[in-house]
Amino acid sequence: MSENLRIGVPSKGRLAELSTDLLKEAGLSFRRQDRSLFARVKDMPIDVTFLRTDDIPTLCAEGAIDLGITGSDLVAESGAELTERLKLGVGNCRLAICVPDDSPATKPGDLTDARIATSFPHVTRTYLADHGVEPHVVELTGSVEVMIALGVADAIVDLVETGSTLAANRLRILAEIGRYETVLVQNSATKHAPMCDRITRRLEGVVIARAYSLLEYNVPEAKLAEAEKVTPGFNSPTVNRLEKTGWFAVRAMVRRGEVIGIMEQLEQLGATAILETAISNCRL
Repeated sequence: MSENLRIGVPSKGRLAELSTDLLKEAGLSFRRQDRSLFARVKDMPIDVTFLRTDDIPTLCAEGAIDLGITGSDLVAESGAELTERLKLGVGNCRLAICVPDDSPATKPGDLTDARIATSFPHVTRTYLADHGVEPHVVELTGSVEVMIALGVADAIVDLVETGSTLAANRLRILAEIGRYETVLVQNSATKHAPMCDRITRRLEGVVIARAYSLLEYNVPEAKLAEAEKVTPGFNSPTVNRLEKTGWFAVRAMVRRGEVIGIMEQLEQLGATAILETAISNCRL
């Protein structure tokens, strides 16, 4: 067994690509060869281990890996005792109870004696027990949307993103169980706590950078105070006086999803030379 810190990441799929990109942007240089289960990080005592996504919570709790990247829905389903270190800002989804459009059910309590198909039996039973329902759960590992049409179930519990799949299968959301996303989890008893802190900090810098842009603009002095309210920055904006009398240059971090609207507000205040710059990494 290697004495290196081990990070577990999904071995395939969209989350595998996202996890690998995230680690590399955080400065962990490695290459997976011939579908190997392990990759050594260059110049750091770290091994990256490629695993099934739904096995990562259990393997992390058992100490096979020190850190893991997986969905918080899978962590909840596993019941594993783990420390959540960081939300990674990707893979957002909802877990919901869904019933046919013409179902008379209006609340979870109406599902007494119902057959519920899901790949999340633990979360489903726990949630419905809180609503006084002891369901008959049909445990599946694949797609569950068609199980009602096949006569296997009266309702399903599944992940919902846009809702288009539900509409195609003539289903509606009865209740939302929870919202989940991709997270970094840690074995609470790891012997590599300082290195785990270091990796978490690196990943945090990338996650924050992905969520923000750097906005720069020039604004007349009379509108500076209003402009600063529009772009307060992470702590405060950077403000410098220009050679042109009565004008200031401002730089501030803004949420990437709000950039266009903020640009329009600044333009209405009389700001000019409004520029957006992507941030690849940061420490705040």
